[in-house]
Amino acid sequence: MNDFKRALVTGGAGFIGSHLVDELVKNGCRVTVLDNLSTGHLRNIKHLGNRIDFVEGDIRDTALLDKVTAGCEVAFHQAAVVSVTQSVQDPPHSCEVNDLGTVRVLDACRRAGVRRVVMASSSAVYGDDPHLPKTEDMTPRPLSPYAVQKLSGELYAAVFGQLYNLETVCLRYFNVFGPRQDPSSPYSGVISIFMTKAAAGQPPMIYGDGSQTRDFVYVEDVVRANWAAATEPEAAGQVYNVGRGESISIGALWALIGKIAGTEKAPVFGPPRPGDIRDSVSDIGLIIRSLGFAPQVDLRRGLEKTLDWVQNGS
Repeated sequence: MNDFKRALVTGGAGFIGSHLVDELVKNGCRVTVLDNLSTGHLRNIKHLGNRIDFVEGDIRDTALLDKVTAGCEVAFHQAAVVSVTQSVQDPPHSCEVNDLGTVRVLDACRRAGVRRVVMASSSAVYGDDPHLPKTEDMTPRPLSPYAVQKLSGELYAAVFGQLYNLETVCLRYFNVFGPRQDPSSPYSGVISIFMTKAAAGQPPMIYGDGSQTRDFVYVEDVVRANWAAATEPEAAGQVYNVGRGESISIGALWALIGKIAGTEKAPVFGPPRPGDIRDSVSDIGLIIRSLGFAPQVDLRRGLEKTLDWVQNGS
């Protein structure tokens, strides 16, 4: 189904969403971007001009969803309260957006006759299961409201597929990084925060002892995974990990970023954050076998490209 020409991207002015919009436009797709700009920024899509249709609004607005889904063949649902910490501090708000908002997006797509919905899920659903790497058939063990909400979204997607014949694909993102990730937010990804500190020659804060591990995947690879999920027939109804299949400790990550940026500042350590998991690495065998997806940007190259953006805005 790689012939679609109309798409909706919720959260399309955000970090991942805006890169996805770029790729869709490049492939000749007319894109409607729905974003309430709570964490997204118009600067992320300004360069696209009138090649996209931007609508400022909320995914909980049913009437608005009916308007933006009309005529769309594929929807990419990226909008969410993405912070584990924020979901711990304010579970009702993140529930409204991540649970109710997702159901309303799915329902609007069902009513509009959208062929497929590609949904952003999260590796957070695995929780602290000691088994590594994380495989899609593991029993979820969510440790935060955010993780519960992402798992709930996957279950709703499966039910909408069974009840309404709406094709859905859920992508469990591991730790995504790259240009446009907003470092000014206290809930931003660790790499964007580390990059800003390194560029300024300042020490970062590491929560915990720095030995916790993460699987970092560059945003361009995440976009490739979304494209494969939207276009490959056998993806319908499936859940896939999206990572690099490799992990690095947070302490070693800072050392690598410092080396690339030319700074040797020692980090400052703080207490672990509630809801954070200890170790995480993806098994990406399923998405490789099923969709032919494999990450193309290694960690160091991705960090170099991200630092260039932080320093030069390009």
